[in-house]
Amino acid sequence: MSTETIISLKNIKAYHRKKMVLDGVNLQVQKGEFLYIIGKTGSGKSSILKVLYKELDIEEGEASILDFNLNKIKSRTIPQLRRSLGIVFQDFQLLPDRNIEENLLFVMQSTGWKNKKLMKKQVNELLAQIGLKDCNQQYPHQLSGGEQQRVVIARAMINSPKVILADEPTGNLDPESSKEIMNILTQISKTGTAVIMATHDMEIVKEYPSRTLVCENGKIQEA
Repeated sequence: MSTETIISLKNIKAYHRKKMVLDGVNLQVQKGEFLYIIGKTGSGKSSILKVLYKELDIEEGEASILDFNLNKIKSRTIPQLRRSLGIVFQDFQLLPDRNIEENLLFVMQSTGWKNKKLMKKQVNELLAQIGLKDCNQQYPHQLSGGEQQRVVIARAMINSPKVILADEPTGNLDPESSKEIMNILTQISKTGTAVIMATHDMEIVKEYPSRTLVCENGKIQEA
């Protein structure tokens, strides 16, 4: 594995509604690394992800991800940052009135894809990669929770990101679907994309062991 550092947080402090949510967080992530951030609800693990995709501003410390300096990034550059990342939420956030192919094409159009033939090819390749190659015309409500989350991962992979940020991606899923999601995320990290996964599912962490950080009261330490 390359030792190229793609994320660096140094003594980060961040607040949400005047309450400190991160208190002196230090973190280095390498290219292709799979990292768990574990902790109870409200411990600060989601806040770390929000700092990385610039949903949450930092008050103190230094932060960078890929080639973006999060201390100095301008608001007009934030969409470019987010296009460089893949973000996987617990609650899917698929568009219910569009089929799976249209969901993926919508993201492509909004991130600057123009060539319809290439777009279609990318959709087919992504759906094959997640094991849903015949589901283009199905709507989200026709898929199981696990299948919807696989589509969310495909959506996150559209622009070949170097980092996937996954916030409780198995939180709403049964154990079997959770394993399918973990197998896909593990494979993605083996291709050189770093995966940072916030979770409180210790069964998953045991079954798919990797570097783990524990988050508590806005601080993190190696498990």
